[in-house]
Amino acid sequence: MTLGILVVDDEPDIEDLFRQRFRAELRRGELALHFASSAEEALQSLNTGLQPEAVLVLSDINMPGMSGLDFLQRLRAEAPQVPVIMVTAYGDSENRRRALDIGATELVTKPVDFVALKKLVQNVIVQKTAA
Repeated sequence: MTLGILVVDDEPDIEDLFRQRFRAELRRGELALHFASSAEEALQSLNTGLQPEAVLVLSDINMPGMSGLDFLQRLRAEAPQVPVIMVTAYGDSENRRRALDIGATELVTKPVDFVALKKLVQNVIVQKTAA
């Protein structure tokens, strides 16, 4: 079974970085990565349907237009069952508190520790598929 992850980030090199770091999981068919360069694009993708369906969202906080925190708030209203891990260069306590208060599963700081992120992603997916 292939599980979908939607990565939302306005940085153009994010797609290459995530494809490289999750290369083994992608090759084995365990994961499918979807990408959106804005919160608005992510909402549209989620509403029109991704294949395979996104079982997890990784979203940057600081993006032009709708911020990641605003996106999280909208997603909580529209799809409360989808876990969201917020990713930010600013891991200050205020961003962490706001993200968790709105409903983020976790907050990860940049530069991303991909070993830790993979463990976190695996834990979230195991919890989601067990529910």
